[in-house]
Amino acid sequence: MDTLTVAIAAVAGLAVLLIAVGVARSRAGSDVNDRLARYASGKPDKPVSAGGPGLADVLQSSAALIQLNKVVEQRDFGANLARELARADLKLKVSEYLMIWAGVTFGLPLGMLVLSIVTPGLGNPIVLLAGVFIGFMLPRFWLGRRKSSRIGSFNKQLPDTITLLANALRAGSSFLQAVELVVRESRPPISTEFSRVIREVNLGLSFDDALENLVRRVRSDDLELMATAIAIQHTVGGNLAEILDSIAFTIRERVRIKGEINTLTAQQKLSGYVVAFLPIGLAGFLFIATPKFMEPMFDPRMSLAGLPMGVFILGLGGFAMFLGFTLIQKIVDIEV
Repeated sequence: MDTLTVAIAAVAGLAVLLIAVGVARSRAGSDVNDRLARYASGKPDKPVSAGGPGLADVLQSSAALIQLNKVVEQRDFGANLARELARADLKLKVSEYLMIWAGVTFGLPLGMLVLSIVTPGLGNPIVLLAGVFIGFMLPRFWLGRRKSSRIGSFNKQLPDTITLLANALRAGSSFLQAVELVVRESRPPISTEFSRVIREVNLGLSFDDALENLVRRVRSDDLELMATAIAIQHTVGGNLAEILDSIAFTIRERVRIKGEINTLTAQQKLSGYVVAFLPIGLAGFLFIATPKFMEPMFDPRMSLAGLPMGVFILGLGGFAMFLGFTLIQKIVDIEV
């Protein structure tokens, strides 16, 4: 096992150990009542048992983690990440998500290094670097998929929700009462998001501001159209029920057209994924199954500018695959 492999294993092991200690400490003293009491008093709780000093140290470290989370969220990166977590409905702090991110980034190559005892190809430095890249991308991919899935579910339920609002308004209910009806009769994520609107209004926020917060949390063009119509109606007046019926019809037609477009472009989208990921998967399989098969690609006797020709060939092939995938996605991405 060469020096580079040992160094990667040492760094990955140290990172996973630090993350495990941090997560274990962050869980201590996480009771809601305890945190509220510390927030109200401005002081950490005093020890109450023989193990008090140890508990106080844990609480201080937990308070330090909370302070670190506040510092991170004040940065642009942390604020954007907190907004993404809210859109995905993940009950995680920014610091907790960053811990998971770092753990997956370094834990995946560490696991590959352990498995290299059985499959020597996994111990290849290039394969380990690929593992670091995959581990780095997995949490972002998971967050993006969860967010898009939640927004897609929200958009599918939105036309029926708008119709329910319009019917409640025709029955003589106020708009806030109609929103409460939506919370009772709908399923998540519609019920979850509109219940947040009601809580914000009950806490003293104006309805327009609560609706703006809803639009900010859920990046949906259809919801923004509904919020704009409601804001205009509050300003100039009009029959809100008829306006909502027109919006619901427009959204249903848009959803229908999008479904037809997705059906017609499904084969082309699949072709793009095959063009992009089949060569990568095949190269990874060859690295693992027959490590010596790829050795001629890195033969130093055939080099250019001090690098093996195989590096330039792989770079050119990767760029061509990326270009093909991007062009296919641009072609099949039809705006409605």
